[in-house]
Amino acid sequence: MSAFPDRVARFLESARAELGAADNTVLAYARDLQDFGAWMERNHITWQQVTRDRIEDYLVSLDGQGLAPSTRARRLSAIRQFYRFAFEEGWRSDNPAVMIQGPKRMRKLPANLSEQDVSRLLEAARSHGRDKAERLRTACLFELLYATGMRVTELVSLPVSAARGNPAMLLIRGKGGKERLVPLSTPARKALAAWLKTRDAAEALKRRRGLPESAFLFPGRGKEGHVSRIWFYTLVKKVAADAGLDAGSISPHSLRHAFATHLLAHGADLRAIQTLLGHADISTTEIYTHVLEERLRKLVLENHPLA
Repeated sequence: MSAFPDRVARFLESARAELGAADNTVLAYARDLQDFGAWMERNHITWQQVTRDRIEDYLVSLDGQGLAPSTRARRLSAIRQFYRFAFEEGWRSDNPAVMIQGPKRMRKLPANLSEQDVSRLLEAARSHGRDKAERLRTACLFELLYATGMRVTELVSLPVSAARGNPAMLLIRGKGGKERLVPLSTPARKALAAWLKTRDAAEALKRRRGLPESAFLFPGRGKEGHVSRIWFYTLVKKVAADAGLDAGSISPHSLRHAFATHLLAHGADLRAIQTLLGHADISTTEIYTHVLEERLRKLVLENHPLA
């Protein structure tokens, strides 16, 4: 029977082609399974011989190395997915990892931005840039992120076709190629229209020079063709500093978190937030229930006759 690396390669190909797994997910699977393969080699066992007890031994060894619960949970998930694939392909008659309970992941929330903080960020974004085009682009990026709660990758890789026609709803392609519609706020639509006009003028100039036009809303010079996640991460830090906020604790995800938190605080339903954020499982969205709990506590304190 084939060696473990060969089987892992088949699994990764399937994850990318059939499941539509993102590149970052596939790379994470590869790293985690490589570590598991090295552990099996040190313990003189093959992937065919692995049992539930041996996988639990591996998890104990990770704990002994001081790895975080989130890392151990991710490693177990990779092993579980691999052996499920092995079972479906007929390489094994069982999935030895299926019944193993992983460590609880500690979900750390990003910096909690108040509505006033977000207003300061958006105001700073409108004036950040060396020229008018850069300022319009920065304003559009920030307005769209706060208006939709998009993931950073979804934002920077938005196709320009999604922005045509002054849309009231934005079609977003999320993890695994899943699509969702998210409403746009009035400020976001205005910022989008202003940036699109400037962007199209720049692209028309490229066309007249014989250069190919970009298919992205936010063109970039890198091989991906759009501005990068790292570039935008740095931009958020700079704008946060301009706004007089703690740049060290603010990231692009802080605005996604603010989007969900502020909607919940104003009465949005948790299921609606799940749909807007593109969460596959409601349990992921439940990290925001602290907002609901605070709102309920306030309701009781302000409206209960004996409060």
